[in-house]
Amino acid sequence: MKLYVLNGPNLNFLGIREPAHYGSTTYLQLIKLIETHCAANQIEAVCRQSNHEGDLVDWIQEAYLEHADGIVINPGAYTHTSIALLDAVKSVMLPTVEVHISKVEEREDFRQVSYIRAACVKTITGHGINGYLEAIDFLNREYRKGEQV
Repeated sequence: MKLYVLNGPNLNFLGIREPAHYGSTTYLQLIKLIETHCAANQIEAVCRQSNHEGDLVDWIQEAYLEHADGIVINPGAYTHTSIALLDAVKSVMLPTVEVHISKVEEREDFRQVSYIRAACVKTITGHGINGYLEAIDFLNREYRKGEQV
């Protein structure tokens, strides 16, 4: 199984940015956690982060072209603004799980809107960095080679 794990703006500042919401784990520690978990479960993980919307769109399309089995995405602030990400996920038709470290539904009103959610098979919020592992495990359990198991 091959999964793309994509992170949007400011996630490279995990451990620095608002630790009350996002915890003290750094981005590099998060990636190590994901890579270790995936290796133990025979999953190839392609982990990427960008502060630029177009990079995320390109990587979603790359996931399709590289025959990935699914995508785990934390779009960051683009969750609430990006129709481009929604369209990209819809166009590749790969099972995608939306992840948010904080419990966005209990935060500011503008964080209640998720454009990308309409194209996702599951959303995980408020489980901290473990939400990524839950998303990976869900995709590993439910989807293989682009087919629902």
